[in-house]
Amino acid sequence: MVVYGMQLPVQSQSTLYAEPWEAAAGPADLVEIARTADRTGFDYVACCDHVAIPRRLAGAMSTVWYDPVATLSFLAAATERVRLLSHVAVVGLRHPLVTAKAYATVDHLSGGRLVLGVGAGHVQEEFEAVGADFAGRGAVLDETVDALRAALGPEEFPEFSGERFSFKELGQRPRPAQERVPVWVGGSSPAAVRRAALRGDGWLPQGDPREKLPALIARLKELRAEAGIEEPITVGAIVEPLYVGRAGWNVGRRTLTGEPEALAASLRAYGEMGVDQIQVRFRSRSRIELTDQMAVFAAEVAPHL
Repeated sequence: MVVYGMQLPVQSQSTLYAEPWEAAAGPADLVEIARTADRTGFDYVACCDHVAIPRRLAGAMSTVWYDPVATLSFLAAATERVRLLSHVAVVGLRHPLVTAKAYATVDHLSGGRLVLGVGAGHVQEEFEAVGADFAGRGAVLDETVDALRAALGPEEFPEFSGERFSFKELGQRPRPAQERVPVWVGGSSPAAVRRAALRGDGWLPQGDPREKLPALIARLKELRAEAGIEEPITVGAIVEPLYVGRAGWNVGRRTLTGEPEALAASLRAYGEMGVDQIQVRFRSRSRIELTDQMAVFAAEVAPHL
């Protein structure tokens, strides 16, 4: 069965996907949405990561990007079972021990609900502002994931030695509640697919059209087989925007809309191509319409996935 999660609204407001009502929304709305996800069986809620947006990109991306550690910790206290995903943490902006301290604390406080989604990042000025390596960000991410495996493991005094980062005899508590924090790797470039295959517990594509996914999934599995990795990997997909039922307003031509059975039939195609979890986004004109959409999806669409 395919599970379903969602990127939270409000916490990032790129013009590519933000709804108008989100501009005036705030913490109370985030809490209600997260509690709805918790109550209705969503596997996870997710939060993005940007430190600062340069003025040249602010018109399209906006400058509204909540910090994922603060946001996921805040929502952990308001929920009980839904997992907490960073989608994605640009971990190359920070030293691995700094990242490990923050996310280990999230996992500890939430009772083991963290999923650490990581990505290379794409905003050059952001890297330059904090003194991070933008040109070498792919190699930095590879090593950072390896370092985080050690730093988020069970050892109070983790050890790691790499080209850029090295640490030992440095203790960090609290430890994560999970014995192994899942690391999901984001991105659809050849390098990202390879990184996910060789280093990830999960893969988060970049919103590729569904017809392109089977070839990418096949490549992911091929790379793991060649490396002798036998553990299963969680394959994700960001699906088309959704609206359950008949919308009385223009929800856009790409939006999947209609009766629950028809939506479920369309979404089952993802599972048939090897996807384990789908990330959903609902068109909405208010927070109440969004939470209503989430509830009806969970009750009438999800059981048929």
